[in-house]
Amino acid sequence: MNNVIFYLAEGGHETLPLEGGNSILLPKAYDIVWSLIPFAIILVVFAMVVLPAYKKMLQEREDRIEGGIKHAEAQQAEAKAALEKYNAQLAEARAEAAEIREQARERGKQIEAEAKAQAEEESRRIVAAGEKQLEASRAQVVNELRADIGKNSINLAEKLLGGELSESTKQSSTIDNFLSELDHVAPAGK
Repeated sequence: MNNVIFYLAEGGHETLPLEGGNSILLPKAYDIVWSLIPFAIILVVFAMVVLPAYKKMLQEREDRIEGGIKHAEAQQAEAKAALEKYNAQLAEARAEAAEIREQARERGKQIEAEAKAQAEEESRRIVAAGEKQLEASRAQVVNELRADIGKNSINLAEKLLGGELSESTKQSSTIDNFLSELDHVAPAGK
């Protein structure tokens, strides 16, 4: 090897002669043949065993990737359909909630109107009952007053006349006359 370096250093660069007259750059023919045979065997083995297995692995990987993409697209389509379905259900639920709120408002107004009507009816009934009771009390008071005034007028008349008014017709006519005079006098006093 040292000979090659010295030869190149001296300026010989066409071909390097080695022992036996061969060039350093070109190997001998038997070396080329024996190098090509294992290369060809390795190439054939590689082409028949390794390359098909590699292609098969690449095809499987490609199929998995394509399958994954298709699966992802299918899942994306399912998710989109589910989202649309969810949005439709949400819109339906919102519409139903709005309808329920509106029905509740209407029912509330109806209940309020019914309560007002019942309260007014109850008020009218209470006022009517009060008026009846007042009228009955008034009539009772008027009857009691007439009886008291009638007795008082008889007592007064007996004292004025100095005698007793024992007859019931006289008492009755005296009381009626006195009360009719009171009825005429009372409106004028108002």
